[in-house]
Amino acid sequence: MASDVSQALAGKVAMITGASMGIGEAIAKQFVERGAQVVMLSRDSGRLEAARGRIGHAEQTLALQCDVRNREEIDRVIGLTMHHFHRIDIWVNNAGHGILDGVATVNMADVRETFETNFFGTMEAMQAVIPIMKQQGSGAIINVSSVAGHIPIAFHGVYSATKFGMNAMGKAARMELMRSGINVLTVCPGYVRTDFTENAVKGAEPKRVRPKTARGIAAERVARAVLRGYLKNKREVIVPWTMIPVVKLYQLFPGAVEWGMGRMAG
Repeated sequence: MASDVSQALAGKVAMITGASMGIGEAIAKQFVERGAQVVMLSRDSGRLEAARGRIGHAEQTLALQCDVRNREEIDRVIGLTMHHFHRIDIWVNNAGHGILDGVATVNMADVRETFETNFFGTMEAMQAVIPIMKQQGSGAIINVSSVAGHIPIAFHGVYSATKFGMNAMGKAARMELMRSGINVLTVCPGYVRTDFTENAVKGAEPKRVRPKTARGIAAERVARAVLRGYLKNKREVIVPWTMIPVVKLYQLFPGAVEWGMGRMAG
């Protein structure tokens, strides 16, 4: 299996947004170790270079500053990548951040900024890279969403809304692009051990809703799930697998799940 995976990624060119830490860095490492050329993107160039150093294999990586809220910056890094590699095989939309506040009190400027990064940044990137992949006749777009895109979470409503939007848009795009040789994979992690909460925008009611016992999974586990999903041309990956029955339960019995989550709010 390992040699097959390496072969599948050898010579592939992957671009990853939000690659300076956490899930994005872990995905970059998985791809690089299996022979891909990886262009790491982040709006924080200092953190990005540090992540590139941790990954190693400098000859296979490129670090470019890019703020996905700005279409001109997306077009610039795509232009540089095409000039350097002449193709883009994989685009990973991972840039995003949380926002912890209640619907009644959340600052609307923070709401708009969160949508600009999490949702519109994803959509702008897709619109920028899809024509290239269509011309190649192949490609994969991987949108890193969240289980919060299936189950709304109290005091995370805005973040959940951006991820519900990502899920809907990614799955619609997958149907639209099927005949173009482009697969769109939506990845929905549950709790992940990263600096996500520390980097979230915190409003007047920054409450967390999660069981105290939930330690979360490692970013590396999400990255491995992304790799498997890519290789199998999957529509969606929910990780860890234990979240799949929770998502199904919410779809069938939303009241029961909401009652349980309401007890955890605090």
